[in-house]
Amino acid sequence: MKIGTIIARTLLGLIFVVFGSNMFLHFIQMPPPPEGPARDFMTALFVSHYLYVVGALQVVGGLLLFTGRWTPLGLALVGPVIVNIVCFHALMAPAGLPMAIVVSLLALFLLWRYRDHFAGLVKNAPGISDLPRQAIAMGNAAVNS
Repeated sequence: MKIGTIIARTLLGLIFVVFGSNMFLHFIQMPPPPEGPARDFMTALFVSHYLYVVGALQVVGGLLLFTGRWTPLGLALVGPVIVNIVCFHALMAPAGLPMAIVVSLLALFLLWRYRDHFAGLVKNAPGISDLPRQAIAMGNAAVNS
C-alpha cells in the first residue's frame, strides 16, 4: 500500500506541476474550448487573470505532493481545483471528464491514506455535556459575575 501511495502522490503531483506550469509557460498547445458556456467560462477566467491564481495553486500543491513534503497541505490546495475541474467537465465540456475522474480517484485514494491528518475536519465539536463539570461551573461563575 505504501508503494501505491508513493505512485499516486507522485503521479498527481506531476500532473498538477505540469498543467499548472502550462498556465504560465504555454508549452502544451491547448485546443480552444467548445462554443457555449465552456468558452465563456474560460474567457472569464483568462480575462480576469484568475487562471494565474489557479495555476499557482496547482504548481504549489503539485510540488508539495510530488516531493512528499507536507502532502496533506498539497491535497488541501489541489482539492478545490479538482472539484472545479470535475464540475467544469461534467457540466460544460464532457470530453475531458475521463481524465478528471482519474485525477479525482488519485486524490481520493491519497485522502484515504492521509485520513488521520484530516480527521479534525470531520470530528464533532464537543457538546456541553462532554465538558468536565468544573469547566461548566467556571463558565457559569464568569457569566454571573
